[in-house]
Amino acid sequence: MIHGWPETSYCWEAVTQFLNSNLRVIAPDLRGMGDSERTIEQKYYQKIELAQDIIEIINSFEFENVFLVGHDWGGVIAQEVALAIPARVRKLALMNTPVINNFKGNAEALKVMQSQGSVPHWYQYFQQQRGLAEAMIAGNESVWIRYFFGKAGKQGRISRETIEEYIRCNAIKDTPLTGAGYYRTMIQDGKRWTELAGTEFPMPSLYIYGNKDIVIVREYLNHIEECFNNIRVVELEAEHFLHEEKAETVAEILNDFISV
Repeated sequence: MIHGWPETSYCWEAVTQFLNSNLRVIAPDLRGMGDSERTIEQKYYQKIELAQDIIEIINSFEFENVFLVGHDWGGVIAQEVALAIPARVRKLALMNTPVINNFKGNAEALKVMQSQGSVPHWYQYFQQQRGLAEAMIAGNESVWIRYFFGKAGKQGRISRETIEEYIRCNAIKDTPLTGAGYYRTMIQDGKRWTELAGTEFPMPSLYIYGNKDIVIVREYLNHIEECFNNIRVVELEAEHFLHEEKAETVAEILNDFISV
């Protein structure tokens, strides 16, 4: 189970308590986040590079094959893993993340964003500017992190303890820099993904979509059926962090998907 930004592996705590007890769950902190190492060099935050970290974990456990679950950037990395070792990925589950080989759908989503002045993407552009994240986030982690969990945090749909854990991890030295690395490598990522147009994920796949997300908008799902050999889409009344807002529901969907 692969987390996104600005979360850590802790985001899966709420989900795993409802998963089938026969499953063995591996939930690492991604490079530069959580309690993982803070690699400074930017090139290591390209998503194909981060996928190699996950593959090394799979190899270290000597797993013949795995189920892969990913949210946000974790969903992108899960896709890179699935493309790199397709025979070892039994099933792939994604949540509120771009589908990297969906050139048409991603282009249509970008047009929607541009029609809104690209305002929902402000935090991405901010972090792409050299030096700004490092100068302005350090010491202000509580304000920074609480902003992204919005109403879900204020209303208790995501627990106070969870948000405090993310604040702790984002206050670790160099995290503003390493977190920004996920966004500063988007140009290199995008060039690679453009070349994936027309490819198809061969394994059974699932996409769980929180329909109140203002960043991963519905247009990202356009043409999704062309990107997978077998894809099921489940829509939930939820915002971006749907796996934390509706952990039991997400777990039930995953249990059903994995057991079939």
